Amino acid sequence: MSSAQHDPPLSPAVSLSHRVPDLGALELLLAVARLGSLGAAAREVGITQPAASSRIRSMERQLGVALVDRSPRGSRLTDAGALVTDWARRIVEAAEAFDAGAQALRDRRDSRLRVAASMTIAEYLLPGWLLALRAQRPDTAVSLLAGNSAAVAERLLSAEADLGFVEGLTVPTGLDSVVIAHDRLIVVTAPAHPWARRRRPLAAEELASTPLILREKGSGTRQVLDAALGGLARPLIELSSTTAVKAGAVSGAGPAVLSELAVGEELAMRRLVAVPVEGVSLARDLRAVWPKGHRPVGPARELLSLTRG
Repeated sequence: MSSAQHDPPLSPAVSLSHRVPDLGALELLLAVARLGSLGAAAREVGITQPAASSRIRSMERQLGVALVDRSPRGSRLTDAGALVTDWARRIVEAAEAFDAGAQALRDRRDSRLRVAASMTIAEYLLPGWLLALRAQRPDTAVSLLAGNSAAVAERLLSAEADLGFVEGLTVPTGLDSVVIAHDRLIVVTAPAHPWARRRRPLAAEELASTPLILREKGSGTRQVLDAALGGLARPLIELSSTTAVKAGAVSGAGPAVLSELAVGEELAMRRLVAVPVEGVSLARDLRAVWPKGHRPVGPARELLSLTRG
């Protein structure tokens, strides 16, 4: 017969949380010890006296010893209660130190916010959101990293940013997202360009066969246009910022495709003219993004809420 057959059966493990009273109960016991009255202790911790009595009885059942003697003259600790109170004081002090440390971590986290955004959002939407955030969190230092949608994804996945914003058709791999706004690309040109005077909308084939001033590969704007034209968009010049593309179009260098958010002033001042297009979908969603499974917290969560307000 093996020795294992002579061993007593193991008792099922009971987690520490089931064996040790919760902090609220320990704080109540400390108040009883300090004030000498269950009623006064109940008022101090913000509960009724019946609730305090019930909590003490529950703790006595849990520990298997009497902790408090109750009498018309007040409440006093038993010998076991006095010993448990000493232990409780150490536990509560440790919990207070734990809470202070956790608050310090939250304060350090909340002292800065790193945002990565693709160019259109960074230039035309984020300034207003960040001003609103500053009104709520004047002590939070914010840094903005502007780049194309691919660069935003890289920043987030390498933990160089806390929250990102992208403009493409798809969510970059490894990120979760939420749609915060909708946008539309439009074809624009200088007033002197022949397209500015045409009466009929451009067909997709003509747009695809014409060299355009374009954002670079990897940008959300370029991704939407390439998808709309089946990858046939022809670059006259490729530039890495919305402002540069717009300046090229205003100068008369050629037609461009830009977010309608970026050209409102130029269209109103007739420095640019919108050219209608048919048979092409140039709508897109603007998204907030963050690493998969890590929902934004602290200032990042507040900024996200401002974008959706």
